[in-house]
Amino acid sequence: MSAALQLVSVRGLKRVFDVSRPWISRFIDREPRRLLRAVDGVDFTIERGQTFGIVGESGSGKSTLARMVVGLLRPSAGQVLIEGVDMAATSDPAARREVRRRMQMIFQDPYASLNPRWRIGDVIAEPLVAFGLGAAQASGSEKTLDKAGIVARVDDLLRLVGLDPSDKRRYPHEFSGGQRQRIAIARAIAANPDFIVCDEPTSALDVSIQAQILNLMRDLQETLGLTYLLITHNLAVLRHMATRVGVMYLGRLVEIAPTEELFAHPRHPYTRMLLDAVPDLAMSGRARTPVGGETPNPIDPPPGCPFHPRCPRAIDRCRIEAPILRDNVACHLPLSDSK
Repeated sequence: MSAALQLVSVRGLKRVFDVSRPWISRFIDREPRRLLRAVDGVDFTIERGQTFGIVGESGSGKSTLARMVVGLLRPSAGQVLIEGVDMAATSDPAARREVRRRMQMIFQDPYASLNPRWRIGDVIAEPLVAFGLGAAQASGSEKTLDKAGIVARVDDLLRLVGLDPSDKRRYPHEFSGGQRQRIAIARAIAANPDFIVCDEPTSALDVSIQAQILNLMRDLQETLGLTYLLITHNLAVLRHMATRVGVMYLGRLVEIAPTEELFAHPRHPYTRMLLDAVPDLAMSGRARTPVGGETPNPIDPPPGCPFHPRCPRAIDRCRIEAPILRDNVACHLPLSDSK
């Protein structure tokens, strides 16, 4: 991948949570500290204009990863670079502010992410005010808010997401779930970002509304040149939206591949098991292995490959040695195209 095309680069990203009991209790009971490795050394890049999807079961670390990428959660180690700029490391307030403007987030729950006491117009206008995008040059060096310009911009954003400008006077509880997610999308694109992290943006919506929101996101991507990081557990959403897919298991990426290649020829046994859990509407007759067992406790993960207790192909090496991501798959016995 050409470095000139890379918008986002994630390098060795880790997040460790200390879930130990209070130290006095541990001292009395002689217990060691308990650490939860929610994200454990994740690397990937996203090209401008692409959608990189992250899929995995609940508890795999997807949402933690999303919050670190967008800057809501500080990583324990690693970097998130936006065109080479690390927001966490830069000491220039102006540069850090510009990076924050360039990346926004769409949350899973469209109601919880909107302030219930604010009218929709104020919700969408908030990024314009926060980043000074609604300021007009006044006499001298001071800037004043261009209220008429902000109102016009809010009206344009509402139209862009399929709502009426008159809706700006209403409150979040007066809208349906799909309409609230459209409002959240309007707020996300208000600051003219380059990169949007979408954390399960359709999981709280009905299936028919999901399709409308996904089509809206694709249209906005083409119109505005947006780049997405899409976090989901829905394989159908990934196939519809993603350019490339990363499969996450217990805080690690176990496979990365272009979307069609991943669906046609999965190489990691966990990826194959996820795909086998989807109903076979084509009735191909191919032998399918449903996902068995449960995700191990991330506080006390199994030795070696973390997937080996559930893997039908596990060998002794898998129980001792953790595989590294090589050729975009982390497995000692990757699947061939014929299997």
